[in-house]
Amino acid sequence: MGKKYIEKAKLVDPARLYDTTDAIDLVQKVSVAKFDETVEIHIRLGVDSRHADQQVRGAVVLPHGTGRTVRVLVLAKGEKAAEAEAAGADYVGAEDMISKIQNENWFDFEVIVATPDMMALVGRIGRVLGPKGLMPSPKAGTVTADVAKAIADIKAGKIEYRLDRTNIMHSVIGKVSFGTEKLEENFKTLVGAIIKAKPAAAKGTYLKSVTLATTMGPGVKINAAKLTE
Repeated sequence: MGKKYIEKAKLVDPARLYDTTDAIDLVQKVSVAKFDETVEIHIRLGVDSRHADQQVRGAVVLPHGTGRTVRVLVLAKGEKAAEAEAAGADYVGAEDMISKIQNENWFDFEVIVATPDMMALVGRIGRVLGPKGLMPSPKAGTVTADVAKAIADIKAGKIEYRLDRTNIMHSVIGKVSFGTEKLEENFKTLVGAIIKAKPAAAKGTYLKSVTLATTMGPGVKINAAKLTE
């Protein structure tokens, strides 16, 4: 770790569980990079993602967006392709785009939106998209006939949340430059959606730990128990 990181890390008490506002204030203070760092959230859930009835996955529009420019690929044909272009999709296509991903290892985008009729074709590259978290899903709103709305939501700050294999959810709530108020509103929107998505099969403590960190800064632990009160 660099000298600057070590100095900033001294401001964080590793044994303390901070209230949300205090944690968001602190995570901005301990940002170490010269660029506008992303504020990340890491949530460990008390579920077992190996079981289908304990999966936690969904999508939510953050009120203040993510601060990122999101490039959207839309897989559609005919009128729906024209709608996607008019709505501001960065890339639009069908078999040509799927071939480009297959043959050229092309991933110059962050989100794929597909119309339902395209999913048979998308299935051909499921093994490539799945590990990258790019597979379109009805639950996340990325398999839809309303491509214009899907694009508008994504560009406005819609993010997908899902568990990894270790039952941890990794997401973002904005940039350091957003300030505490906007970051806290984004935080509450995301965490609220995750709490609502609690599976009926989940037993015991649902939010086991919640940690905030900037791209290159130290982590700040939040009192997760207070979030479900």
